[in-house]
Order: sequence, then C-alpha cells, then structure tokens
Amino acid sequence: MARQTGIIKLKGTIGDISFYKSSDGHLARAKGGVDANRIANDPAFQRTRENGSEFGRAGKGGKLLRNAIRILLQNAKDKRVTSRLTKDLVAVVKADTTNERGLRTIQDGDLSLLESFEFNLNGKLATTLFAAYTNAFDRVSGDATLNLAAFSPTVRIAAPAGTTHFQIVMGAAELDFASESSSFQNDETAILPLTSADTAPIALTASLSANSTLPVVQVVGVKFYQEVNGQMYDLKNGSYNALAVAIVDTP
Repeated sequence: MARQTGIIKLKGTIGDISFYKSSDGHLARAKGGVDANRIANDPAFQRTRENGSEFGRAGKGGKLLRNAIRILLQNAKDKRVTSRLTKDLVAVVKADTTNERGLRTIQDGDLSLLESFEFNLNGKLATTLFAAYTNAFDRVSGDATLNLAAFSPTVRIAAPAGTTHFQIVMGAAELDFASESSSFQNDETAILPLTSADTAPIALTASLSANSTLPVVQVVGVKFYQEVNGQMYDLKNGSYNALAVAIVDTP
C-alpha cells in the first residue's frame, strides 16, 4: 500500500495498480492475490476459510450491536469504531472453548471482553465522566439501571471547549447473535447546564424482557450541547460525545 501525493488524486485501476480513497487518504496498491475459487476449495487454505468464517461472525455481531444502540451511537463514534469493535469481537469468538475452530461463535465466547469498550476515542467516557456511579442489570426483572449521586458538573465532567450543557444517557441492548436480532431501550436525563450548582441525584432505567436468556449489553454516555439564542445544538456535531460499554451480562 502506498500513499498518493500531488495535486491530482487518482481513482480506479491502471495496469496492475489500483487507486482508491480511504479514511487514511488517497492510496494505491498492487492488484493480485489468490484466486477466490482456490481459497474456497483448496485444502491448503482450510485455516484461511476457518479464519474468514469467524471473522465474518465477528463483523455481523458488531453490526448487530451498532444497529441496536444506533440512537445513542450515531453522534458518539469515531471513524474506526467498526474495525475496532470487530477486532474485539474476533477475540470474543476465539475465546469460545465449546465449538471447533472455524465454527466458534460470539454467544459461546467471552463477551466480557467487550466491557469498557469505547465507541468514540475522541471522547472517552473514562476521561469524561468523573462522577461516581453505580450501574446494574437485573436479569429477572429485565431492568438496567444507572445511578449517580448529586455532583458538580464543572468538577466531575471534562467538557470540551464551547460546552454550555450536557446530558447523561444510558441504554441496554438484548442481543441474539444467532438470529441476528435485538431489542433496545434507553433513558436519559434532561439537558443540564454545565455551570450549575450540584445536580440532583440521577436515576436512569431501561427495561428489557424479564428472564431473558440472551446476552445484554449496557452502555453509558455523555452528550454535549451548546446553547445559541435559546436553542440547543449538538456540540461540534457530537464529535466529543462519550459512549462506552458499562456492563456485559450473559445468562
């Protein structure tokens, strides 16, 4: 892979060189590789097929989670969240000690490896919210909860420049990786002024199915706003909003 420089950037193929644009800029690479039919059938590529199968499950699982929490994720993610999440889910799949290589799954792996996953490296929850909180998921009732004692926003929240208001958000997703389906519920505070005195105690609840037999992922986040002429706007289009996995609960 090579990086294109100069005023004119190429797209397409010239000879054996492919020119394309990615999140890393304008790049070029040589065409080539092993024939797809050979990879699909040659015994020499058995490991490749196994790795590809498990990588595919990780990719689908990441898409399932991202789609489930989309309402919170759409303004709290970085450009590499898809690849980062897939990488962590590959590790989850590889932790499956039940199924044979190539047949390992997310649901039989170690989903706890997703705990503390940050969806936006430009605004990590771990370096944004310093107020102590407790969170839990009750599988019997299906309730995911988040509780914060009263706190001073200017002391306990590391807000980016330009912030006038903020909001604490929480959501819980019930994920069926086998059928590629999910359910999601969320709760949030009102939009609160950053420079106010201590907040009131905060208690958020998101209710899923009681006695679920599926994995549940709880996410917690902070959204930032800027007030202009009485209107609230997402600060810098949500570039610094934080969202992270707080709990992974498996049956």
